Amino acid sequence: MQIFYLVYFFIIGTVFGSFYNVVGLRVPEKKMFQSQRSYCPQCRHTLSWYELIPVVSYLIQFGKCRNCKQKISIIYPLVELLTGVLFAYSYYVFGFQLELITSLLLISLLVIIIVTDLSYMLIPNRILIFFVPFFIILRVLSPLEPWWSPIAGALIGFVLLAIIIIVSNGGMGGGDMKLFAVLGMVLGYKGVLLAFFFSTLYGSIVGGLLQGFKVVERKKPIPFGPFIVFGTITAFFFGDEMIKWYITTFF
Repeated sequence: MQIFYLVYFFIIGTVFGSFYNVVGLRVPEKKMFQSQRSYCPQCRHTLSWYELIPVVSYLIQFGKCRNCKQKISIIYPLVELLTGVLFAYSYYVFGFQLELITSLLLISLLVIIIVTDLSYMLIPNRILIFFVPFFIILRVLSPLEPWWSPIAGALIGFVLLAIIIIVSNGGMGGGDMKLFAVLGMVLGYKGVLLAFFFSTLYGSIVGGLLQGFKVVERKKPIPFGPFIVFGTITAFFFGDEMIKWYITTFF
């Protein structure tokens, strides 16, 4: 039965991942409800149902549009796979507990952020505002220890990024600041600090490699959203164990 639910959540995750691709591409351009059907961004061909099967359609079509034969961005299937894997892992970690809903919503937010930041270098306010009420309710129903941790986490996330923005003269964006405030509400004060640490660590390593291999030019802005996403995932799923290991090892 465990395997059945893992497969189930993986499939559901890929379906939602396909939808989050659409949300991430349309919300910044305010086109979310202007067209009910998905279409090829190159030739505007309306996609049929069999062209919209998560991951499978991309593989069958060899990563190309059936109509214009232009390449489809690899971001689409990667986002679908990532969402599926994280949905399944969430069930594996939490089972049918309330924290599972928190995990699925957090993953949903993060996946949309990946799409918007990679596509537009933007973290839309309306996306954050949509998720905030759900996280508030969930943290009331499933509180962290101590109870004030989400409040402190939100404040720390906001203030920490605000200071960095001021000191670096805009080295990070206001969207990152607001996102960390929301993440602090979910992760608590310890978790948001850990998420920030891993975000900057991943960003430094990957950014350094990209510049070292001349994939991107020096001083050219790199979307920081994906690094925040993976830093947050690390902190959310493994943060407690890391903190316990650190305390028992060094104190």
